[in-house]
Amino acid sequence: MKFKRQIFGFMDMLRFTKLVPNRREALANGPDTPLPTSYRTNQLAKALHPGEMAVEVTAVRPLTPGMTELTFKRVDATAFPFFRAGQYVSLRGQVGGSLVSRPYSIASSPREALENKLVLGVENAGFFSGFLNNQVSVGDRFTMTEPSGEFHYETLRDKKRIVCVAGGTGITPFLSMAKSMAEGDEDYEMTLFYGARDEARIAYKQELDALAAKGLRVIYVLSDEDKPGYEHGFVSAALMEKYVDIRDVTFFLCGPKAMYDFVLKELAPYGLPVKAIRKDATFCGDRAVDNPRTFRLTVHIRDEAYTVDARENETLLTAMERAGIPAPNKCRAGGCGYCHSKWLSGQFLVAEGRDGRREADRKFGFIHPCVTYPLSDMEIDVPPAE
Repeated sequence: MKFKRQIFGFMDMLRFTKLVPNRREALANGPDTPLPTSYRTNQLAKALHPGEMAVEVTAVRPLTPGMTELTFKRVDATAFPFFRAGQYVSLRGQVGGSLVSRPYSIASSPREALENKLVLGVENAGFFSGFLNNQVSVGDRFTMTEPSGEFHYETLRDKKRIVCVAGGTGITPFLSMAKSMAEGDEDYEMTLFYGARDEARIAYKQELDALAAKGLRVIYVLSDEDKPGYEHGFVSAALMEKYVDIRDVTFFLCGPKAMYDFVLKELAPYGLPVKAIRKDATFCGDRAVDNPRTFRLTVHIRDEAYTVDARENETLLTAMERAGIPAPNKCRAGGCGYCHSKWLSGQFLVAEGRDGRREADRKFGFIHPCVTYPLSDMEIDVPPAE
């Protein structure tokens, strides 16, 4: 509605008295076209952030003696959401009487996601991973969370030259990053050091060699074998100095804790800033406890209450999963906060180096069950899963 300011102030007041009648007239003369029920902004948000997805296994391929590749398609949509190379998804399924989930780094590229293809490389280690390696077949269906995580390249933070250090199954996010670089979606220069015990445990070698012809620089390192075409030993600072300037790169590390400890010790003398070294957070598993005690864990989810056994050496999340309680989780490393729950009573221990809570969470009694171990009977209030 056009409004012309009058020279005399009292004229504005006279016009104000006609405001409501003018509005009624405008509404009466307006079109009766129905308002849209769907907006492009909401459609885009749903495509990028679907929450949980229903997926089906379309291919199963052995990679190494202890690692299997699983390829998925969405059955509730025609494509996976576009993601940042290096991110992960959490896969959930029913194993016996337990509802179990684990996070796995994505091995396929973001462009492949738009073709309704998402690939995970799963190591045969642990309860759920063992099930995925030994019992899953084409046609099996699971629930998968949308891609998440901060382990990806960021132009505002990272240098143009990146050095990626992979140990064992830690190769999967780097395969995705190398593919994304080759497809032109990421603009960095990537050098990959891939360490394994022997040649048989090198996964995706054919794919990595093909990507080497498109800009990837890959150095294979074997600790237990000395063979032509491979470096021998461990990914040490001296070895990396042969190929890169350590002080002028950003490091991305993905592998077992022993690899992290070794590489970080090797890089310590260089005095690199904290932002120069990125680590992919592995999920928090059982802790070593001699003769672990068993406590009672009471779980409130809205109007429901459950009482289950919780062992001293396992996280509260593991105890809930084992009992079939649908507790929300994603990273299982204490960082994302998706399992953020209210502590009501009891004593607990947070895994060393895994406390990703904000100061306000600590003050007002919130915990992350994925990295919290019981030290007595406990009672917690857990948000409902999606």
